[in-house]
Amino acid sequence: MSDAARLKEDAARAALAHVEGGMRLGLGSGSTSEAFVRVLAEQVREGLEIVGVPTSERTARLCRETGVPLTTLDETPELDLAIDGTDEVDPALRLIKGGGGALLREKIVAAASARMIVIADASKQVETLGAFPLPIEVNGFGLVATYLAIERAAGLLGLSGGLTLRKTGEEPFFTDGGHLIIDASFGRIPDPEALSAALYAVPGVVEHGLFLGLATSVVLASDTGIRVLER
Repeated sequence: MSDAARLKEDAARAALAHVEGGMRLGLGSGSTSEAFVRVLAEQVREGLEIVGVPTSERTARLCRETGVPLTTLDETPELDLAIDGTDEVDPALRLIKGGGGALLREKIVAAASARMIVIADASKQVETLGAFPLPIEVNGFGLVATYLAIERAAGLLGLSGGLTLRKTGEEPFFTDGGHLIIDASFGRIPDPEALSAALYAVPGVVEHGLFLGLATSVVLASDTGIRVLER
């Protein structure tokens, strides 16, 4: 196991301590969340009774492969706990998520959960969000107009940097919901709340990767052990 994989598993096992029998869980997407699904599956095989709502088709496939029971958010609209990874986290537990493209479903599930535990290696902690490009999920209709509106909205906040349509090879990347993603390389986002409001005001923006006020705790794994940040 690589050092990175070991840290992801360490964070996943620390989060697993918060899972109790009978819980309704939101199950995140990405490599760290997949590590959590695998350690969760171990406990399910030993008799732990839970049910999970996956935030991506990939997570759903892994759950089925490992035997983690699933439900849908329509069947189970209120969840006890969401456990997910992050691309960045700042001291106020504001996040940038969506590097894997599942930000819309991840945010819906997080908002439907009473608590959200974020699991990550310590390198994801930053003083100011923005070094990781911010994913902005957009409708395909009027893409250029939406692109220009995002650029103007960011400029009014003093933000600049490249806006790039995410691709898989030569083809546009499509989310599980059939949308496109524009990755915004702002470098620094001093006021995430203002940017969030500005992006929501742009017609064509479906969702963005700023997760504000959703994480209740963050489990950070490093070579020196586990550290937990609380909001």
